[in-house]
Amino acid sequence: MLNSVYQLITPKTISVKHEDVDTKDQVIIRPEYLALCHADQRYYQGKRDIKILRKKLPMALIHEACGRVIHDPTGTFKVGQSVVMIPNIPGNREEKVIYENYGKGGGFLSSGHDGFMREFVNLPADRVVAFDDIDKRIAAITEFISVGMHAYLRFSLISHEYKNSIGIWGDGSLAFIVSSILKKKYPDTKIIVIGKNTSKLSQFSFVDETILADDLEEGFNVDHAFECAGGEGSFYAIDNIIKYINPQGTVMLMGVSENKVPINTRDILEKGLTFVGSSRSGRVDFENAIKFMEDKSIQRRLKSIIYETDEVKNISDIHKAFSVDIDTDFKTCLLYNLRAHETVLDLVCRLLLE
Repeated sequence: MLNSVYQLITPKTISVKHEDVDTKDQVIIRPEYLALCHADQRYYQGKRDIKILRKKLPMALIHEACGRVIHDPTGTFKVGQSVVMIPNIPGNREEKVIYENYGKGGGFLSSGHDGFMREFVNLPADRVVAFDDIDKRIAAITEFISVGMHAYLRFSLISHEYKNSIGIWGDGSLAFIVSSILKKKYPDTKIIVIGKNTSKLSQFSFVDETILADDLEEGFNVDHAFECAGGEGSFYAIDNIIKYINPQGTVMLMGVSENKVPINTRDILEKGLTFVGSSRSGRVDFENAIKFMEDKSIQRRLKSIIYETDEVKNISDIHKAFSVDIDTDFKTCLLYNLRAHETVLDLVCRLLLE
């Protein structure tokens, strides 16, 4: 089966690659809605180390998507069924105590392997999860929500029983998802979001309290904390957390930083803190994310942070979507209706103009 893959070959340059897809024992899915991630933007803008870019490009971006099944020789799904796709390629499955997203030898679509920006996606049946009665624009961010679900799962197994208050440092999409999950899982716990942007914090109306990081006072404290800042904000968030968290609290590190972050180990030792790195997710997290999103009130909440771009019909529309995403506070979602013959023509025109 001939497929078209839309690869980033150098920063801000996308080309189409045609390849023959083996459909044996693979579920074939037509992507319908895609969502952009900060990781996609870092590749697209060329804001990764040049050695990493040389190693991983060319590569199709996007690891958040939903679509519909068009062929399934395994008989697991029905043709036309709505599904979400799991980008994680499990590592050594014999390591039963290791989650699939951390196993040695694993991989990830849109990070060293082609992501979902293709005409069709072929995946093993266990990398596909069906859903029903969820807005597809919301279903498109299932992978993102599953990351929050994975962090919650690990936190629930590691943290001590005192959970009078939990602080989330960060005011972006990740903080929004994590605080939504925690408020659902721990309704009697005081959920506090600490951020830098007043406008963004106004979106967190469902939590118990929002505080500007600069307004934190000496008497403030939380039992546990989630670091969702990432980037240059990681240092300040982690430093704040160490200062204000109660003894023996659990700190979930979720924000990605390109640079090394200095940490105050003296206070970590004095307080007996537990730091846990949490990244990506596995099938069970996707299944839990789907259950979470089936709640209509949660769907309404999630819809408030999703901005839908114009329909993507050609490569120029992909560039527009990435451009729009830069100025979007939370999540950018796009209706994906890209056809190979259109994009080839678009590419020819673009090259002629350049």
